[in-house]
Amino acid sequence: MKREVTLPVIDTPPEQIAAGLLGSRPAPAISVSDIPAVNVASVPQRSPLRYPGGKTWLVPHIRHWLAEPCGVLVEPFAGGGIVSLTAVMEGLAERALMVDLDRDVAAFWRAALMHGDDLAELVLTFDVTRESVTELEQRCPGDVVAHGFRTLVLNRTRRGGVLAPGASLTRSGENGNGIGSRWYPDTLAGRLAAITEHADRLTFCEGDGAAVLEMTADIDGVRMFVDAPYTAGGKRAGSRLYAHNAVDHRRIFETLADAGTDFVMTYDCCDEITELVAEHRFHAVTVEMRNGHNTRVPELVITRDRLFA
Repeated sequence: MKREVTLPVIDTPPEQIAAGLLGSRPAPAISVSDIPAVNVASVPQRSPLRYPGGKTWLVPHIRHWLAEPCGVLVEPFAGGGIVSLTAVMEGLAERALMVDLDRDVAAFWRAALMHGDDLAELVLTFDVTRESVTELEQRCPGDVVAHGFRTLVLNRTRRGGVLAPGASLTRSGENGNGIGSRWYPDTLAGRLAAITEHADRLTFCEGDGAAVLEMTADIDGVRMFVDAPYTAGGKRAGSRLYAHNAVDHRRIFETLADAGTDFVMTYDCCDEITELVAEHRFHAVTVEMRNGHNTRVPELVITRDRLFA
């Protein structure tokens, strides 16, 4: 006589069962970096752009990471390009490839790298007023220098340096100095001159940063600095600050994991990213930053090997 066998009911979701079988580990506690964030005034300001989410504060980490200089540094989401500029100008990388999908940002970098003297001349002769900036904003640029100059002017005169559609011009400005409070012609011309001096070692590509990352990540001698828009974990900052903000964050992690390349990656500290760090067995530390509202917020610095803690 056969006995009926009653199987137990399993309520555990399939993805949790799979994770257990595969040996996935829970998200680790995140340590604080041994290298503190620095006052940006103590670090050379090399980029003419006031880029939202700029990484000047990260320069000490980059110097530590590239203590043994690399052949090529790739920055797939370049923005203001401070890491590429620092690496090349300080001899931490022989060459750098900067990539950005934003056509206005692309126009600036093309103008800065190929027509730096002409761009600097426009900077030195421009009279910043609300009327002149508004007129420039509404004018269709005739060539790459005019387009790059327009990008620079709007970046330096809009609130927070935001170039995304709908961004407003500065009102009171720094110390109440109005729309021109962040427009320093001599300083900007000097930064452009330094970029021109190193232009033969800097390459810019307008395109999809994630796609370029996939194409270059497994090339010998390449190191990656990845600073994608902060849209993970439902964050809205990236969608508000950048015209191109749709990013597949998992795709970035998987590309870096598969390629085995050496990288530094920065992200907003949120559950989605810390889970990806754990899943791919990367290492992360936090660095406490002050945002535009003077609030202390932690940012993640992610690496393949343990570098900063």
